[in-house]
Amino acid sequence: MTDSYVTDYNPVSFGDPPVIENIRASVADAFDQVDELIVKQLRSDVDLVENVGHYIVAAGGKRLRPLLALLAARVLGEISPDHVKFSAIIEFIHTATLLHDDVVDISSLRRGRATANETFGNAPSVLVGDFMYTRAFQLMVELGDLRLLEHMANTTNIIAEGEVLQLVRAGNASVNEAQYQEVIERKTAILFASACRGAAMLSGAPQHEQSLHDYGLHLGIAFQMIDDVLDYTGDPEEMGKNVGDDLSEGKPTLPLIHVMNTGSTEDRDIVRTAIETKSKDSLNDVVAAVTRCGGAEYTLERAVYHRDKAISALADFDDSPEKSSLLQLAKLSVERSH
Repeated sequence: MTDSYVTDYNPVSFGDPPVIENIRASVADAFDQVDELIVKQLRSDVDLVENVGHYIVAAGGKRLRPLLALLAARVLGEISPDHVKFSAIIEFIHTATLLHDDVVDISSLRRGRATANETFGNAPSVLVGDFMYTRAFQLMVELGDLRLLEHMANTTNIIAEGEVLQLVRAGNASVNEAQYQEVIERKTAILFASACRGAAMLSGAPQHEQSLHDYGLHLGIAFQMIDDVLDYTGDPEEMGKNVGDDLSEGKPTLPLIHVMNTGSTEDRDIVRTAIETKSKDSLNDVVAAVTRCGGAEYTLERAVYHRDKAISALADFDDSPEKSSLLQLAKLSVERSH
């Protein structure tokens, strides 16, 4: 595949102020309202709930999913108080998945500091994750939109299935590309898609729901594929997590699947052993195999394909600063260093 974003690939930091802050600027007031609502909704009579909740929320992150909901709303018209509440709901669901993921993956580092489970323990992390899920659904009930509630209930169920699929397939070196994509669609991309579709539902724009869903889905796939590349090529300090974590969890991600499909017997044996033993003791050898087989380049090409699908999904929308921001997010999804 030939594409200028592949041949001229020059990753930038997604967190650089000139990049993400410019995108947030057009919805800055609403974005601040979302943050304020998140803090307000973390209040609890149980101190540990607030402590763990504030700990993970204060870790920052891109807040990409609520940003998508706000930008989609503005593309369709105005951002209503319901859109602000929905954006907070999306972030609560995402944060709950992070708390549970880190326990399942036995992760110790996220966004440059110790994970909640490392700091507070596994049980508090799981239970506060449950609190965030239920808080999200309390807020959804307040919106009083049964169709949206059904949509987000289905989304949350799909995410849970994706988590289970990933767990079941961990340590399995025979996982193919279609199975890999099934996991990332369910586990990651579906919440991107739901953030965009849900905004259209609240805007009363059913004719745009599918296009925005498609934009979010392909953006999420591209985003996750680049995450999987960075697990073998990224800078730990920039990423805020350890390189090779996917390998220690036995995750058969696309760079490794490409080695299994195209590599020499020796390269395939290196990767197969690493996946099946769920060990990053041979990380250097695995990275060398991925490099020899072009695993990172292939994954980047697939990410570019989905980036282009995301861009195409916006073709029928009128030009606006918010549409430009959505297009820029699609491009940045494959042009980032963390």
